[in-house]
Amino acid sequence: MPLRAFANEDGNLQIKSLVTTRNRTYSDIDLTFQKKPSGDVYKKTDAAAVKQAVKNILLTNYSEKPFVPRFGADLNSILFDLDTELDQDIIQQLIITTVEDFEPRAKILDIQTSFKPNNNAVDITVTFQILNTGETVVVDVTLTRLR
Repeated sequence: MPLRAFANEDGNLQIKSLVTTRNRTYSDIDLTFQKKPSGDVYKKTDAAAVKQAVKNILLTNYSEKPFVPRFGADLNSILFDLDTELDQDIIQQLIITTVEDFEPRAKILDIQTSFKPNNNAVDITVTFQILNTGETVVVDVTLTRLR
């Protein structure tokens, strides 16, 4: 029988189950680095913070973040191999594993890709749910190669 850390004054502990939740506010620095009139930097909270983080992870290539060489989705490496059907599966798997590894606040719901092989570009739409609030957010990313 498990030990209970409640007093008898709490009531009938044998029947009731106590459920508690903790609501957390997510906040990150706004990466535009615009200044407030007070001189401080703006910050993003809740859905905007998680959306910014997911977009940042998707646009980061391997070895761009110091001391974390496998951070990011490394999607730009696929831009030159857009002629096969396997690329859509590879992109989806890269996004899923990267977001699961580096962004615990988000759960991927859907990934849509639209290839533009003549322009060496791909449009990616990632739909995810924020775990704290259950809110659904959509991030659109366009990857193109530089000329």
